[in-house]
Amino acid sequence: MESLGHKLKSARESKGYTYDKVSDDIHIATRYLKALETEEFSGFPGELYLLGFLKNYGEYLGLDAQELIALYKAMRIQEEPVPVEQLLKHSPQISPRLIWGALICIVMLALIGGGVYFFLSRLRSKPPTPVAVREPAEYVLNTGFLERRFYLGDQITITYAEEQYPLELANLGDAITISTPYGPVILDLSQEVELDLNSDGMEELRIIAVDFDKNKRDAGAQLRFELESTLPLLQEAAAEDANAGGSSGAPLGITSSSATGLANATPVFSSPSAYPFTLQVSFQGYCMFRWEILAERDRRDRNERYFQRADEINIQAQNGIRMWASNAAVVKLQVIGGGRTVPLELGSAGEVVVADVRWVRDDEHRYRLVLVRLE
Repeated sequence: MESLGHKLKSARESKGYTYDKVSDDIHIATRYLKALETEEFSGFPGELYLLGFLKNYGEYLGLDAQELIALYKAMRIQEEPVPVEQLLKHSPQISPRLIWGALICIVMLALIGGGVYFFLSRLRSKPPTPVAVREPAEYVLNTGFLERRFYLGDQITITYAEEQYPLELANLGDAITISTPYGPVILDLSQEVELDLNSDGMEELRIIAVDFDKNKRDAGAQLRFELESTLPLLQEAAAEDANAGGSSGAPLGITSSSATGLANATPVFSSPSAYPFTLQVSFQGYCMFRWEILAERDRRDRNERYFQRADEINIQAQNGIRMWASNAAVVKLQVIGGGRTVPLELGSAGEVVVADVRWVRDDEHRYRLVLVRLE
């Protein structure tokens, strides 16, 4: 019959597991794993610990834990020595009743042992249950952003300026390790990095570690990949119109971009006419955030709250929204309107930002929704 230690070692090696991997997965020190496989039981703090480790290790390897415990107890019975006093004593006269009782016990033990052996033989004859192996997923990002949960081995191919750049989630431990064509990138929770894909001195890709549990490889990591737009920014913006309705004939709160003299606004939507929109704000860390609705007489109050990671708000407006953030990097914006959704960036880590999302009218009498930072 196969020994207890050999059974554990064979099962582990057949799965290709190292002691370090098993120790990380089931939180048992490697010295105890080796002791179970070599049947060196003297180093355990007690038999209860030994049986608990044996049960967890066996179940992790797909073995029958009760069978392993039975093998261990059988070994202990065989190893227990007969007291010296009993060996030196002269054999007393044994009554026939005791002899018959012993014979009956022997027969019963033989029947029980035969049944256990038959049961264990049937278990060994069953084919092992195949362990499902997850195939690494592959994703492609051509424009905008992609956010989802990645697992070890998952890959994402970034397409930029007709070139492809493969990235892979290489490791999950105390931090996230992503392999890139330029070497590994290491991220902690809520941290972000920017990559210069084509070595032109400008960062085209931002990677953000949204969520992950340290040292839990099977849980994966929530990652966000943002590809910078190659389109030029709209060289127009608008300040809030001092007079309701303005002097350009635009609707209430919508100003002419040529009249403001501001520049470097980020375009969101362009349309022959302005329409209501929703600003969706999600937070990836702690932030003090204020907002107020622009140019709506019945909604002039300022709102202010302290937000934490995973919080989210939706702000609806007709003409514009002014916002203030104490830590712009943790604020993620999406503008929803006209059947479209456009992501926006507010600022960098630790930066205090005041900005408007509002409609303006250009010289061609088209309306443009823009994001403009205020100094």
